[in-house]
Amino acid sequence: QMRTLLLLLLFIYEARSHAVSMPNFVLLMADDLGIGDPGCYGNKTLRTPNIDRLARGGVSSRSTLAASPLCKPSRAAFMTGRYPIRSGMASRSQVGVFVFSASSGGLPHSEITFAKLLKNQGYSTALIGKWHLGTSCHNRTDLCHHPLSHGFDYFHGLPVTNLRDCKPEKAVITITLLTLAVLRWLGLVQVPPCIFFCLFFLAALVLGGLLCFLHYFRPLNCFLMRNRDITQQPMSYDNLTQRLTADAAQFIQRNAKTPFLLVLAFLHMHTALFSSKDFAGKSKHGAYGDAAEEMDWSVGQILDVLDELKLANNTLVYFSSDQGAHVEEVTIKGEGHGGSNGIYKGGKANNWEGGIRVPGILRWPGVIQAGLEIDEPTSNMDIFPTVAKLAGSPLPEDRIIDGRDLMPLLQGRSHRSDHEFLFHYCNFYLNAVRWHPQNSTSIWKAFFFTPKFFPEGANGCFATHVCFCHGQYVTYHDPPLLFDISQDPRERNPLTPTSQPRFREILETMQEAAARHAETLQDVPNQLSLGNLIWKPWLQMCCSSSGLFCQCDWEKQVGRGSH
Repeated sequence: QMRTLLLLLLFIYEARSHAVSMPNFVLLMADDLGIGDPGCYGNKTLRTPNIDRLARGGVSSRSTLAASPLCKPSRAAFMTGRYPIRSGMASRSQVGVFVFSASSGGLPHSEITFAKLLKNQGYSTALIGKWHLGTSCHNRTDLCHHPLSHGFDYFHGLPVTNLRDCKPEKAVITITLLTLAVLRWLGLVQVPPCIFFCLFFLAALVLGGLLCFLHYFRPLNCFLMRNRDITQQPMSYDNLTQRLTADAAQFIQRNAKTPFLLVLAFLHMHTALFSSKDFAGKSKHGAYGDAAEEMDWSVGQILDVLDELKLANNTLVYFSSDQGAHVEEVTIKGEGHGGSNGIYKGGKANNWEGGIRVPGILRWPGVIQAGLEIDEPTSNMDIFPTVAKLAGSPLPEDRIIDGRDLMPLLQGRSHRSDHEFLFHYCNFYLNAVRWHPQNSTSIWKAFFFTPKFFPEGANGCFATHVCFCHGQYVTYHDPPLLFDISQDPRERNPLTPTSQPRFREILETMQEAAARHAETLQDVPNQLSLGNLIWKPWLQMCCSSSGLFCQCDWEKQVGRGSH
């Protein structure tokens, strides 16, 4: 009997030790949030008390870098710990993201996400919110790119992204602007009546086609899914953040006694901006501030649930953004719908610091020192190996993992980033190299090309709404444009052989590193080829069998019985 009792006690001890050694993970990912937006990063007028609370209880990184300045490749890198060019998720054209839910491109099934690794370790895994890494390959039911095919047990959210035309009034504005543009282009008021009516009929046909497209675009492209099923088509913004937040809280409650991974990928702050009546008109920063403060509320709800269930001490919480704020987002009335990138130049879709330097906060009470700030270059790719190691999962040995384990840096066991070099891609094209030499405080950054901002003197590409990555839209530099980010974080003063005696030596080292990196790349299928980007009717998902008239709302019914 004594032997049996000892064995039982040993079993209980090992079970508890195993539970403690398998922490929970809550990964919070904002969309287009600038590093200058949260209060803990210096904003004095945008209210983010819950993000600030998270920062006070953990580590704030001042040099967290997105692996790409655009959402789809950045999220692919975040999920896999690899530069998006390795998975084919880096576009060679001007279109760098999936616009249609019925496109065939997406994160290849051969890629391994941290969700796959943790699921194999016994974790319950969920992604709630934005996915934007593809849906189906060959037919609407194969869901080869869907979150459930990439290691998530549960998905509730938007398979594509939050688009302007997902809001009905935005579609009307688009149609009106197109009508005015066509009428102005044709000069209808200045032609004889017979020609007027002919041209008007032609314009009506063209605009009628656009009207039909925009009318059907919203229900076909803007819908919510729960696992494999559409639950709301078209998507409604009414209390959308509250619905997704409640579902995230319920997932935590259901899995409080088992290890879990929750990725809460906010639809905020991508346009179209939205917020519930509790937040609309309440901030000092218009629609953008309202949405940001609603997102902060959501962060607080998740932190409160962890506290209520006494899970905080065994949960690593991460908060970041997929890239910098979209500075070119300005309404017809001149209202800025993009956020703040602080002191940094540029923004979303370019590799100036404002496009890739993002908030990076990690909290794990008792394991990570509270209130610590670090300024070593890290990447959103680092979450993959960090999470894998903490969960007891070995890293895949059949591929290169570009991320590095963050725990030595977060716990003070190391004072330097494991990234000596980081490579900044503008879609498919290597845009810049960052070098943080050993035994040096310098952080060199060399640009092979830079976007042409327009109008001259602006801080973005306002003529095209986003900056592009090649051709007439960029300026190529030979020798590369060199900055020391540690001394010039605003990237205002490029170095020269006169101002930096080691100019050519530094550039030579960085170009050699880029060449070594290029040798590790393999040819992979282009997930953003024209054939993968275009809308394919046979891939279009619809919650009814009535052709293009896809309308349903099962959110409330399914929500009450979700599992």
